[in-house]
Amino acid sequence: MSARGATGRIVPDAERRKRWLTTPEGVALPFVLASRGARAAALAIDLFLVGAAMVATTLALLWMAQGLGLNASTKGPAGHALQALAIVWFVVMFLARNAWFLAFELGPRGATPGKRLLGIRVAARDGGRLTTEAVIARNLVRDIELFMPLVFIGGAASSGGDTDLASWAGLGWFALFMAMPFLNRDALRCGDMIAGTWVVEAQKRKLGQALSLGGAAAGPSAATGAVYRFGPEELSVYGEYELQALERVLREGRADTMAEVAATICGKIGWSAGAGDERAFLEAYYTQLRAHLERGMRFGRRKADKFA
Repeated sequence: MSARGATGRIVPDAERRKRWLTTPEGVALPFVLASRGARAAALAIDLFLVGAAMVATTLALLWMAQGLGLNASTKGPAGHALQALAIVWFVVMFLARNAWFLAFELGPRGATPGKRLLGIRVAARDGGRLTTEAVIARNLVRDIELFMPLVFIGGAASSGGDTDLASWAGLGWFALFMAMPFLNRDALRCGDMIAGTWVVEAQKRKLGQALSLGGAAAGPSAATGAVYRFGPEELSVYGEYELQALERVLREGRADTMAEVAATICGKIGWSAGAGDERAFLEAYYTQLRAHLERGMRFGRRKADKFA
């Protein structure tokens, strides 16, 4: 799909959804926001899988109870076994509803199975790591947006009597939150606004040449002949997160971004590498930083990021 911009030019949908994240190191990285349709489809897949897990667990526990000859009237030790199965059922139902999204979005991919199938993931809007607090916040709000209205309507219906008013109230509650992604240009739901997150398209790249095997990583710079060597003090200022960001910058190969990142690193480690040789400088720093971190990991020392 596409739309006309302010100048009358037809803007492709992917271009309209393009945003830039600035990392804590000042590196600008492009992202494409996930479409509303992709997000809705991913949620539907996840809810289907959660529902299937709930149904499968319920049937399995009922089968176990029948196999043991347990029923609601069972007394004594067998009654305690039935109570234990009921507790297991309540725990699984709670985890299926609450832990499904938390566990997967806190993983390295930042995506539930539904999001992975649709090629999207959760990202922090400040360009930093996706924190535990942000994931918890956005998923707690999902309870208010989605599950609580349904529980409210179901509870009113099960209590008997006139439920029309409660049903309309629950439906209005649900519709208000579901309309929120359509009321802002970034398609943010309330959970995203509170947690400071975006849902973006996951970048898909073909495997490229190992960066540690080419350019100035293997010897002198082709442009200036300079050989860059960094000491442990200069390499210890960054961690794995910054290494991954640097690899992405090198693979994208944008000259302005490389110049900006090289200047940031030079300022951090107290160097002055000069202009015009940024790629060679970054390739050398990337290779030596990677080797430095790998040596630390072999001795049980792991540095997740510059703050560790």
